[in-house]
Amino acid sequence: MTKSTAPLRSGLRLMAVHAHPDDESSKGAATLARYVDEGAEVLVCTMTGGERGDVLNPAMDRPEVWADLPRLRREEMDRAREILGVRQSFLGFVDSGLPKDGEELPAGCFALEPLETASRPLVEAIRTFRPHVVVTYDENGGYPHPDHIKTHQVSAEAFAAAGDPERYPGTGEPWQPLKLYYTLAFSKAYFRAIYEAMTAAGLDSPHGEVLKELADVEEKWEITTQVECAEWFPTRLKALLAHTTQVNPDGPERSCPLQIEQRAWPTEDYHLARSQVDTAFPEDDLFAGITPDPAPAADGAARRAG
Repeated sequence: MTKSTAPLRSGLRLMAVHAHPDDESSKGAATLARYVDEGAEVLVCTMTGGERGDVLNPAMDRPEVWADLPRLRREEMDRAREILGVRQSFLGFVDSGLPKDGEELPAGCFALEPLETASRPLVEAIRTFRPHVVVTYDENGGYPHPDHIKTHQVSAEAFAAAGDPERYPGTGEPWQPLKLYYTLAFSKAYFRAIYEAMTAAGLDSPHGEVLKELADVEEKWEITTQVECAEWFPTRLKALLAHTTQVNPDGPERSCPLQIEQRAWPTEDYHLARSQVDTAFPEDDLFAGITPDPAPAADGAARRAG
């Protein structure tokens, strides 16, 4: 019998739904890179352009950068997309910014869009790309940024509606994704493992202070799925650093040497929120329980990549 040369993940498709450029590189990027290398099709849907974001890299904190931030963030996204090997599509909404206490959200921003208006482009993207798996944030957005919370709401709505022929007419043939995951990028267990590994190596770790801040925080979602992807941590870091306005390469978040992180916490972690297929916990694969689709994926959504 001739051995198959088909890629391991051939016929499988994953969609990651994020609020801003750079979110795809800080939440689950090594998983995406692994699945692309193994033959899956991966599409990142970015709900906004990050137009109202800050400049978080001191080396880029210059007037001309602030003035050109919308264009720069799209360029950064394009570089990160190429590094990760994914497809990417901007879904056309305007960043809401992160208002200070008492400030109102700006008119016309993503967070203020009616749910059906905000969900319609994502329903169309799901019906076009036909993902088996959708990955997004929990109802708190991973952290309470208005665009992250809205991204959760839109993702949940689109996951539920995309397979219903009566809903969102004019957005393509119905398609029901099989699994919906929440990213759990930074758990207490993760910070504890990194802190202990750095300390054991004789390094100062800022993660001890993070653990103190999280001491009284209740973690609502259990980790159901851990994807081994340490081999792709260098790719993840390279993609993250491509967002030069958003990432300080010398910041405390990057204080842990890559080799130590790979040993201490070699996975990216998720919570399976909804499933149309049987699976058993704990999982080590977002595609667990899913049979690959032999038909080629339509790629209209990907052709609208920003």
